[in-house]
Amino acid sequence: MSELRTTLVQCDLRWEDPEANCRMLEATLGELGSADTDLIVLPEMFATGFTMNSREMAEPMEHSATVAWMQDQARQRGCVITGSVAVTASGEHYNRLVWARPDGSMLSYDKRHLFRMAGEHERYAMGDDRVIVELKGFRILLSVCYDLRFPVWLRQQASSDQHFEYDALLCVANWPAPRRHAWRVLLQARAIENLCPVIGVNRVGKDAKGLGYAGDSMLIDARGEPLIDEPRDQAFVMTGRLSLDELQAFREKFPAWMDADDFTLDEGATASCD
Repeated sequence: MSELRTTLVQCDLRWEDPEANCRMLEATLGELGSADTDLIVLPEMFATGFTMNSREMAEPMEHSATVAWMQDQARQRGCVITGSVAVTASGEHYNRLVWARPDGSMLSYDKRHLFRMAGEHERYAMGDDRVIVELKGFRILLSVCYDLRFPVWLRQQASSDQHFEYDALLCVANWPAPRRHAWRVLLQARAIENLCPVIGVNRVGKDAKGLGYAGDSMLIDARGEPLIDEPRDQAFVMTGRLSLDELQAFREKFPAWMDADDFTLDEGATASCD
């Protein structure tokens, strides 16, 4: 049986203090490693909080101390670690989800949908590409926070040789408490409509402006049922298991994909239906 052990790290963050946040997370994770988990998931902008101070806080990607810390943690713990970081690359600032592997290699996804209500679209560049990574037999689509509101971007895209493009959806976030209902509902909706588990990790505490975050980090199965769903406002580190065999059995038993509309995204990320 192919299983993916996934660790959700719901924590409070120190405002614009990468060193303090990395120290806190190291202590929080303790001895957690390959004997316990395959994947450690941190919140969006875990090193800084959801800062719009991109000129000061975005780290050069090639020399990022935070990214180097992620690589080091992945090597030491023997598992993948992921979370988003404010970085500078090719003259632009990005809210970049980094996927750091134990062998030192990395993949990344740049947030596509930038939260205009906070001015993120004025301070960070928009990503162009959907990114799917593989781990323990699972194909995982990466996303960041506001992306969750846009089902076109996250929709399964069937091809001629496979019905499912990915097997799990991962979303890291700084999603405020006043909109927690939307976060919870959208995580479950994305699972149900795409017939796949969803991994959602959010923060707790308050940011520099006093905006509160309730957490609501969840691990959800393909039926939309929560496997991990702890009380609000509590920091926690918790590991859940996803089974690829169980997922495939459910998809065969409940083949809603057979009635789905044909669907593609062109290079400009616009949708077309046949």
